[in-house]
Amino acid sequence: MSRKKSIQEYILRALGAQKALKIRDLENELYDAKEDASKAKYALNRSLKSLKDSDLIEQFDTEQSKFLRLTKEGRQKLRNIKLTNPNSLVSTHWDGFWRMIIVDIPEDRKSERESFRYLLKKAGFACLKNSVWVSPYPLEHMFSEIKKDLDLGVEVIISVSRLDKETEDGLFKQFGME
Repeated sequence: MSRKKSIQEYILRALGAQKALKIRDLENELYDAKEDASKAKYALNRSLKSLKDSDLIEQFDTEQSKFLRLTKEGRQKLRNIKLTNPNSLVSTHWDGFWRMIIVDIPEDRKSERESFRYLLKKAGFACLKNSVWVSPYPLEHMFSEIKKDLDLGVEVIISVSRLDKETEDGLFKQFGME
């Protein structure tokens, strides 16, 4: 990963942890971690400009400070980073519960349906039937946020439950958890 991308990812992750962040606080965190403050400041400014130009973050100013926050697109990008990152904070230890997502997005919202299915596949969900997806991993909170961001109210149902032994054995094979 390039240095610019790692700074952008750091910024997105920092903003994902809170509603808004003072630019000064972000500068202080990055400058403390870098020996050469002038290079760090330049890299930060270029990264912020790129993120703003991509509509992933937005800046708003108050009388006291300048703040940054994630846009809707920025939250989606951060989720995508979390899904593709091998060091993701999502536990891969099975807790005995299965996450089932039932998707019934109408044809007139086809692009949203395809995007949602893409995210399910990327997160490692397995498709049991045309509209039922299952995973042993605790991703229900992230998909609840995605559901809210895409305004998918009753079109997506998320359930966490235990399954009968026979069904569980079949899923163990499908997920390579034998």
